[in-house]
Amino acid sequence: MAERVLMTTTDGVCHVRLNRGDKMNALDPAMFEGITAALETLAVNGSVRAIVLSGEGDAFCAGLDLGSFGLKDDAPSDLVPRTHGKANWVQNLGWGWRQLPVPVISAVHGVCFGGGLQLMAGSDIKIIHPDTRCAVMEMRWGLVPDMSGYPLWRGNVRDDILRRLVYTNEIFSGEDAQSYGFATEVNEEPLARALELARIIAGKNPDAIRAAKKISNMMGEASDAELLLAESVEQTEIIYKPNQLEAVAAFFEKREAKFG
Repeated sequence: MAERVLMTTTDGVCHVRLNRGDKMNALDPAMFEGITAALETLAVNGSVRAIVLSGEGDAFCAGLDLGSFGLKDDAPSDLVPRTHGKANWVQNLGWGWRQLPVPVISAVHGVCFGGGLQLMAGSDIKIIHPDTRCAVMEMRWGLVPDMSGYPLWRGNVRDDILRRLVYTNEIFSGEDAQSYGFATEVNEEPLARALELARIIAGKNPDAIRAAKKISNMMGEASDAELLLAESVEQTEIIYKPNQLEAVAAFFEKREAKFG
């Protein structure tokens, strides 16, 4: 069996590729395991400064490969236990990207259905081809979105539009995805654009980037007072430290920064 998830790192940018192109990168048990392993590796890799998530072949991810799981008596059906912090093992496939300490940029093309749409949702920035076919597909199978889509879409996708798309599982385009709030921007070359953004991010003070993501992740739940305090705490940890001073020096000396 081919390795389901491939990872290569260049100059601090890790490119993570779903590698089941012959099946439009549909999520089978091996893909679940591959994504989970990739998340665990990235969570502790201090050399990675930005991540790009994409799919091999003609699609980003066609969602759950229902036939690979089947409807067996011994299939896991209790999804209530929290196995990954706030999330269960299924939700971690989307939620886990948001919890990584560095920014994640998804490059989406072809098809982005169901679980694929929730993988994209976990990214900090989502770049999508305008002709991508998207859908909140779970209702087709008599299910609800359960890979962390709801908390990740909250604040980005308008409530009534999300309800319509969940209830009907209608297909919409990449352009619609950007308009609705599922995607950040559309681009004819989403992978090239994602890699460009990742390289820009990887060239910034890594301490500040990680702190900025940490604060950004608090915005959905934290009070104003908690966010104000978080700004102060993180800035105190950054200011006048070597990497921050190097960022200033590199700017004034018109050179690339060399961070520790």
